[in-house]
Amino acid sequence: MWKDVTTVADMPWNPDADMAEVLITEEQLAARVAELGAQITADYAGERLLLLGVLKGAVLFLVDLARQIKLSLEIDFMAISSYGSSTKSSGIVRILKDLESSVEGQHILVVEDIVDSGLTLDYLLRSLAARGPASIKVCGLLVKERTRALSVPIAYTGFTVPDKFVVGYGLDYAERYRNLPYIGVLRPEVYRDTGRDAS
Repeated sequence: MWKDVTTVADMPWNPDADMAEVLITEEQLAARVAELGAQITADYAGERLLLLGVLKGAVLFLVDLARQIKLSLEIDFMAISSYGSSTKSSGIVRILKDLESSVEGQHILVVEDIVDSGLTLDYLLRSLAARGPASIKVCGLLVKERTRALSVPIAYTGFTVPDKFVVGYGLDYAERYRNLPYIGVLRPEVYRDTGRDAS
């Protein structure tokens, strides 16, 4: 496909051609995010909520979701890695960016872009639980259809998706495609020809 490409940065920008299929359209995303916002608003009525976004993939989802939640809320972010410079999980989870302030006594809603193996999310939930919040729940935009290494509770699910490599609406491959308004399945030739694995 790109015979002389040695790095992902050298790839030509043609995202529509790079997709095997559009899995979830921009319109479907907007409609589902509005539904989730209404449900969360009802469930946390009268409470003060902290939306905790997991960087970087959840940023677009969190911003759109926050606009749909009609409550007093705060927003904070954590960055967690189990990959390092590789695209395969090392199994070792590290916190790269922690919260700005204490969450003791707060209702936390963890906003994730995608729930896959559950390893990183399980680590995050255990770390947060040790800080004494009033409650912790998870809102996952995408939940993969697969057997997880660990079972983590997902209170709010946007879409259940097949076990394929998806990008767009915050999800990336080598930092590309995050800005796509839809979620698509990346063609295997894209990452195969650049010598990087996307599993």
